[in-house]
Amino acid sequence: MKIIIDYEACWQNSFLDGSNDQKLPKKGRNFVASMTELGKAENYHQRSISKNTIMGVLSRLIGDQRKLYQARASKNYYFADLEEMISCKNKPKVINHEIAYIRNMKGSTDQNSFTGMIKVKDPIFQSDYSQKFWSVLALDEEELCDFILNDAEIIKQIPLDPVSILSRLETIKKLKPIEHTGLIKEASDKLAMSFERYKPLNKKDQQLILPMYCSALYLQMGRLELHFDMSSAKSARGGISGISNNGFTPKDFMDKYTTGPKKRIFGNPYVREEFIKGEGKVKHTLTKASGQLEINLDIDFEKARELKNMIDCAGVSSFYLGKKGLAYVSEISVR
Repeated sequence: MKIIIDYEACWQNSFLDGSNDQKLPKKGRNFVASMTELGKAENYHQRSISKNTIMGVLSRLIGDQRKLYQARASKNYYFADLEEMISCKNKPKVINHEIAYIRNMKGSTDQNSFTGMIKVKDPIFQSDYSQKFWSVLALDEEELCDFILNDAEIIKQIPLDPVSILSRLETIKKLKPIEHTGLIKEASDKLAMSFERYKPLNKKDQQLILPMYCSALYLQMGRLELHFDMSSAKSARGGISGISNNGFTPKDFMDKYTTGPKKRIFGNPYVREEFIKGEGKVKHTLTKASGQLEINLDIDFEKARELKNMIDCAGVSSFYLGKKGLAYVSEISVR
């Protein structure tokens, strides 16, 4: 028996992790097509027509709309004894590579944006401790080491508003790593003794600058608590909102100091970029295929007639092949 299926614009990529052959998790499969997730090679999923695809199509044609793993696990799976007798030939005629805009259904938020008006009069910027606290960020690297090691008095000042603080953090973030020696090492080692989560070095054992400043803020908070009420500077968990011992997250930092919610990401182009030696930067995009699928069933004439009658009775006119592709049966031969 031969079944010919024509298909158009069948997407050859998957935006979810996991497998159709497994039971769905309680919260569903994870969406891995955001720009952040596509930065990881394992999340760019390419899909081709497989045996599972064929069995799913045949089940759909006879009116079985269960997931394939559900049908296979049941006692009345029609193709239970026939799978080994089924083969297919995929004949793609047109393959297109396109950039598609994928809607983000998870409600993820933009890492670097915020909404609403800025609350510049928050207590953390208006209290008697505020200038002493935030001015740690105004120090240069030598002054920072002196402050950490000797509790040196801070003379420098910094504008006390959320945007200025965030701007200074962004500037510090861009500073290049330096050698982990001398005063830098002494100051970094002292911070490491004070904070378990402090991670000062990169893979080359160079000193990262941003973690030193962020942890120095926590060090200053502890010192100022001896003289001031620092409760307005702390989040519900006892830290500094949006700032950890090793870095900061703009959306979380500004969330406390703005009147609006975090800015939602409504989608992104489905593109993965990677650098391949000898080729340079390569963009992987969405692949669509159009063509013809030939399914061959090595079964006897009576079984072929029975299957054809079931397909005719189900009356499936068109269906999805893989993801989004439109497919239909163009020919059935029982010879």
